[in-house]
Amino acid sequence: MMRTLFLQAPSFDGFDGGAGARYQMRREIQSFWYPTWLAQPAALVEGSKLVDAPPHRLKFHDVAPEAVNRDLVVLHTSTPSFAVDVRTAEALKALKPSLKIGMIGAKVAVEPEASLKASPAIDFLARNEFDFTVKEVAEGRDFGRIAGLSWRNASGVIVHNEDRAVLENMDELPFVTPVYKRDLVIENYFSGYLKHPYISFYTGRGCKSRCTFCLWPQTIGGHRYRTRSVGHVIEELAWAQKAFPQVKEFFFDDDTLTDNLPRVEALAREIGKLGMVWSCNAKANVPRATLKVLKDNGLRLLLVGYESGNQKILHNIKKGMRVDVAKRFAKDCRELGIVTHGTFILGLPGETKETIEETIRFAIEINPHTIQISLAAPYPGTFLYKQALENHWLVDENADLLTARGTQVASLNYPHLSHTEIFRSVDHFYKRFYFRAPKIAAIAGEMVRSPETLRRRLREGVEFFRFLRERQQPAL
Repeated sequence: MMRTLFLQAPSFDGFDGGAGARYQMRREIQSFWYPTWLAQPAALVEGSKLVDAPPHRLKFHDVAPEAVNRDLVVLHTSTPSFAVDVRTAEALKALKPSLKIGMIGAKVAVEPEASLKASPAIDFLARNEFDFTVKEVAEGRDFGRIAGLSWRNASGVIVHNEDRAVLENMDELPFVTPVYKRDLVIENYFSGYLKHPYISFYTGRGCKSRCTFCLWPQTIGGHRYRTRSVGHVIEELAWAQKAFPQVKEFFFDDDTLTDNLPRVEALAREIGKLGMVWSCNAKANVPRATLKVLKDNGLRLLLVGYESGNQKILHNIKKGMRVDVAKRFAKDCRELGIVTHGTFILGLPGETKETIEETIRFAIEINPHTIQISLAAPYPGTFLYKQALENHWLVDENADLLTARGTQVASLNYPHLSHTEIFRSVDHFYKRFYFRAPKIAAIAGEMVRSPETLRRRLREGVEFFRFLRERQQPAL
């Protein structure tokens, strides 16, 4: 077995490469998600080590000594971080020319040829569902015989091996939480809407929804929701509960855990026996009866992708959601005492000044506890990206998705709505939602009741206002 380092490379300050909340970027308040996509193959490779640089505030000189003591380095990359990750690969190769360096992630899954051509420092890419592809590389197998691998042979010719079949028995994947215990400082991972410290991992992969903008199902996970058995998940939760007694909340990062109602109810009932607080991603169509089962068994919060309050836009992006259903869902959650964090996207196909206003009014009406507003991000590999190219919506086909500071830019421009107007609408949305007397009173009440919440909200407030100030600078 090759001595292997799994690396989330140093990047923008505050850059969330784990991207558990949709996109890789700096957020309005500092937020870090667990590097589960790296931890999963790391759990398969005996003697490996995982280094997640951004949340641990590590620079290149911090990670280089660990890398050069290894035979193999696997970097998780993304469209926004690719250029920086290539520079890291080149710098490591300069220090140790014999080091094998590979990349994983959606970026290289959809653009393997271009990614390998970007630098001779990249020896291989593990495409799509890459866990066992990386394991076979670490075992020293012949590159030509490893399914799912793109690589450069001895003559410098780029070779793309046959695709690897998707994993059907998800219980074959080992737990990721022992890797967290071994290699990560979990207190460095936090989110504005989750209790701290928290832990997140996946109970399945794939999402049956067909949202045109969503990166993971269209590039890696697929549209079939393949799940671990309830017993397998509970076994890991029980292990993690003992290993991390300080954890206050467990978050399931499946694209939509609630896609399979009988399974999520069965899972909830077993979690209830463990007596832990938990949360998950959800679509805004979960029946009240299921919500009650989840709430009665420890569910605290649902992260809900509302995206828009305009029905035509929801149809355009193939969300498969009705606004009236989402409103009823929000009402049910409120009445059952389930906290919601709502995510919205501005600049999707069909967006106008009027639909932005409609979405703001919708958000105020359903009133999630907290919100996140993103700009429509046409990532390569998504249907949205294909649409943008065909309709000439991209502001600049060669432009990055982020600014030099790591915050999102408005990449889409419509004849009736400019990218500048879309960009500025994010600030307007945040201010309209949060600068309301009832919302201010609710946040103030939280702070009064809990000194810990007081300290946290004050820190987040400073970060939030800094974020708004930075956005006043040019978007591109």
